[in-house]
Amino acid sequence: MSDQAQTPEDGPVEGTPLIKPSSTEHPLHEAIVEACRTVYDPEIPVNIYDLGLVYTIEINDENEVRVIMTLTAPGCPVAGEMPGWVADAVEPLPGVKQVDVELTWNPPWGMEMMSDEARLELGFM
Repeated sequence: MSDQAQTPEDGPVEGTPLIKPSSTEHPLHEAIVEACRTVYDPEIPVNIYDLGLVYTIEINDENEVRVIMTLTAPGCPVAGEMPGWVADAVEPLPGVKQVDVELTWNPPWGMEMMSDEARLELGFM
């Protein structure tokens, strides 16, 4: 590891949150969250939002949506399909201009990212 300061391309800069904040103030945010809640990991009976797989929902002034999400594991059998399922759930919402779904593995998903409802549903509480 070099002593040089890290750039965003190298990894997180100290003090930078690992998960980018969502556009929670945007009027479309709640509808997009609800759309994400209609998508399920086929192996787990809980929606991807409550599982904590949706890291960031960014909505710009043109109502273009960027969803940054992860999967429970890189070897997830639906890795290639799930971003499309999310895009298909969000795109038809009134007001949404376009949807871009991006997969990330950083930070890796962990059970602590699940909502209390998801933990309860799966018997972890």
